[in-house]
Amino acid sequence: MKVIKSGLLFGLMLGALTARAELPADYKVVLLTENFPPFNMAVDDKNFARDDGIDGISAEIVREMFKRAGINYSLSLRFPWDRLYKLTLDKANYGLFSTTFTPERQPLFKWVGPLAKTGWVLLAAPGNNLELKTLKDAAQYQVGAYKNDAVSQHLESQGLKPINALRDQENVKKLLGGKIDLWATTDPVGRYLAKQEGVSGLTTVLRFNDAELYLALNKDTPDEVVQRLQKALDELRAEGFVDEMTNSYL
Repeated sequence: MKVIKSGLLFGLMLGALTARAELPADYKVVLLTENFPPFNMAVDDKNFARDDGIDGISAEIVREMFKRAGINYSLSLRFPWDRLYKLTLDKANYGLFSTTFTPERQPLFKWVGPLAKTGWVLLAAPGNNLELKTLKDAAQYQVGAYKNDAVSQHLESQGLKPINALRDQENVKKLLGGKIDLWATTDPVGRYLAKQEGVSGLTTVLRFNDAELYLALNKDTPDEVVQRLQKALDELRAEGFVDEMTNSYL
């Protein structure tokens, strides 16, 4: 009888552990993103979109990732990034992409990725012959950046004082109008945004970092969710889906 009871007790304990790993039937992740082409963007180029009105490399990967992981979600594109970033920090079961992974941000979120790789650059207006050897050399110039973006945060951590805009596109006009000397942005995003504004020929003065883009999840997100999503992403990468999506946009 003791053996039976012990076996029954073990079974109940194992079942309880398994049950804790399962997600509630109504569990859903609230996904937020922004216009950050070619990784995530509104089909109509506006600053608000939902679900199928959003495309881009990361958007396609994230959709397939959640589908394979069997996790429900809602997806909306909004503005500005600063607000989306703070919402994801503060609200359980919120997620934000494409978010650049940095050591400073690592303890603030739970991470799934990488979704894509990028580089950080300083761009000058066409015909500008500025030459920089290090990022510190940029301190003598007016540098435009995107508020609460990883690039801007990195500049500030290095002692620079970037002039932050709420929309990265604003820096194209600032650069051409002489309001800033350099534009700190992500490649190829900066060149893509400039092209959308009818501007080409921007000069890459300095490439100062290579970075990876991730899905950042609120710290209260269950580990089960993180693990299932990461497993799904790893499978998609191994099958060639990630490379296929990337090449289709670039």
